[in-house]
Amino acid sequence: MRATRAIIHIDRFCGNVKHIREKVGPAPLICAPVKADAYGHGAVPIARAAIEAGASYLAVATVEEGAELRSVGISAPILVLSLPLPEELADAARLRLSLLLGDEDMVKEAALAAEQAGEKLAVHLKIDTGMGRVGCRPEAASALAARIASFRSLMYAGTATHLSVADSRTPEDIRYTKKQLSLFTQSIESIKAAGFDPGVVHAANSGAILLHEDACFDMVRPGILLYGYSPVENPPIFVEPVMELITRIVLIKTMRVGEAVSYGRTWTVSEETRIATIPVGYGDGLPRGLSGNFSVRIQRRFYPLAGRVCMDQCMIDLGNDTDIQRWDEVTIFGGKAQSAADIAAKLHTIPYEITCNINKRVPRVYTDLFHSTRSHGVKSNAL
Repeated sequence: MRATRAIIHIDRFCGNVKHIREKVGPAPLICAPVKADAYGHGAVPIARAAIEAGASYLAVATVEEGAELRSVGISAPILVLSLPLPEELADAARLRLSLLLGDEDMVKEAALAAEQAGEKLAVHLKIDTGMGRVGCRPEAASALAARIASFRSLMYAGTATHLSVADSRTPEDIRYTKKQLSLFTQSIESIKAAGFDPGVVHAANSGAILLHEDACFDMVRPGILLYGYSPVENPPIFVEPVMELITRIVLIKTMRVGEAVSYGRTWTVSEETRIATIPVGYGDGLPRGLSGNFSVRIQRRFYPLAGRVCMDQCMIDLGNDTDIQRWDEVTIFGGKAQSAADIAAKLHTIPYEITCNINKRVPRVYTDLFHSTRSHGVKSNAL
């Protein structure tokens, strides 16, 4: 196995599920999003862990992601959060995926594809209460619910919305979220008044779970919380980062005053120092924007990057520390080093982007509840 690898702490993931369950109470179902390869953590192992930890649904972004889970025998309900192409609908029906739809044209296409495939396709009605992305307007919800229910090849299984600023504590954003929830509740009532069962009602993302108890309804969709990061400061529950990115020193050299390190000669030696090379770079998902603005952990101390991050390597300024040796382990983020949230803050982004960008060439090593480890490459079905 190569030096650079992502340690995925399954016990922490399961602990995060437990803490979310404690926060929302026993009633709401938990839908675990495992889209984008489970935010970079590995879709198959994380999906299995989520179900074992008590999640009732899984969520993906594409039919292809759902197919990967079905191919390894995962039978739990899988909700496709993004709109598929018409030519993907037959596969969705065959794989027993649930679709999140919010317009009549897609409902018709889905019904036809399911009928031709000889399957009954589960559909969750998506209502756009203020995200402006996909979904019908609240005033059109009952009519679209009736349309879904009119097709024998479709099963009206649920009703959902998405809250765009539920992770914000500003008064304006709180009012906006309350407005979204009010519109959603009114839509649910209109669907019931029209004589239809709205199925599993769901709206709460991570931010809403933390700040808006009235958004939990029948099911919650915690995303980044599951992976150990809170979208709000001082969250009311405890979660731990699941991913830890580590590597090892492959070379140490002494460099003299005036010598330059890495592309562009942006970093030069001001006094004689030891420079360590580690085999990780932006080709693995370590952001190039961290050049000159980040430190890694070796043993019990932190050491800054020297020069620009390269595609496959980067360099560390060890100073005159002679305790550090070739082949020593380096923690880039997670564990006792900085977190993905710390990296995200430096780059003015979110931790989702950091973990998602740790790409397929970085092997994942899974630690389970019994403290053993299992590793795999892209297609492994560990755990």
